[in-house]
Parts: sequence; C-alpha cells; structure tokens
Amino acid sequence: MTSEPIDLQTALAGFDRLWSPRIVTRVNDYDVRVAKVAGEHVWHAHDGTDEFFLVLEGELGIALREGGTERVVVLPRGSVFVVPRGTEHRPFSTGGASILMFEPAGTLSVGDRHDALPDGIDATTGHALA
Repeated sequence: MTSEPIDLQTALAGFDRLWSPRIVTRVNDYDVRVAKVAGEHVWHAHDGTDEFFLVLEGELGIALREGGTERVVVLPRGSVFVVPRGTEHRPFSTGGASILMFEPAGTLSVGDRHDALPDGIDATTGHALA
C-alpha cells in the first residue's frame, strides 16, 4: 500500500487488458480493485462473500440468477450495486466500462464456481498496479 493518494484515472490508464482487475489499495482485509470491461464475463458465483460494484465510466449490466429466475440490473456511471453471496451473476458491458470492486483479499475474479473460461477472461485474485 502507498501512503499517497491514488488517482483512479491514472491507475486505469496504466493497463489495457479487459476483465483483469488491478488492486488499487487494501482496506482492512478487503481489496479495492479497478478493471476495464467490455463484452461478457462468465456466469459465476462467490459462495462466501458479497461483491460490490461501482461504475466509474460507461455502463455495466449484471445478469443475475435468483430463485429460478433471471434478471438484469443496469448500472450507469456513478451507480453501485452489491451482488449477494452465492448469487450466480454475469457482468457485461456492450460499450465498455471502468469499474471499481470491493471484496475480501484473495477473492477469485471468477468466483468459487463458474462456466468455462474463454480467452480474454482472467481468473485472478487481482494484479498489482504497475
């Protein structure tokens, strides 16, 4: 961690890979991660933790499977949403987005259970900022 302020736009400008979160800082035992996204992620679930999303730029959709039904939430810039633990979800962005996520350190970006990973989807607990 750094003892200096971190500019999120500068952090986002430091990498190009989609669906590959970077750890900006840590708060207690939680990682604050930023990512660039476009297209679709995979269906996945985090069995032991909720997942917090904040849209910094663009628009993010999150498809959710809950109680045998499927729905989509749409998050425009500045919106936040929490996916409850154990809920299958698939983030996506048609036009591309930059997002901030807040989750326990060591949480895998594709959850505890997920669909097969296509090229371009990074299964990671987060990468360090460059």
